[in-house]
Amino acid sequence: MPRLPRTRLPPEIAQHAPQNAMTDPDEVARFYDRCSDLMRELLDGLSEHPGRPRPFPDIEDVIGWPRRRIASVLGGVAHLRHTEFGGRRPFRFQDTRQSASGRWEMWSDADQARAVRAARRDQSDL
Repeated sequence: MPRLPRTRLPPEIAQHAPQNAMTDPDEVARFYDRCSDLMRELLDGLSEHPGRPRPFPDIEDVIGWPRRRIASVLGGVAHLRHTEFGGRRPFRFQDTRQSASGRWEMWSDADQARAVRAARRDQSDL
């Protein structure tokens, strides 16, 4: 039986390193401005379904990416995250022990998604 998609996170949901998730919309916008086109594409995809943890392959399918591209993109942005943002990230994670799928899952919360959409609009105005 297929799983029903989640639309809202329960408040008690366990996250991997929640202290690393960005909460300041200006910081999310700055990250969006500084990251690669592929990372922006990933953030755009996450912002379309805020509050809904999904395993990497499901996200890649929606974006139209080949398998394992998310891992590559996250590796590519690691230096930026650590040197300019203190390791913080504009999305959230669940690890394999926390997620419903038993795989790493990621999502944007509602505030992060709003900040990404605003940053995308600001860039399109240039």
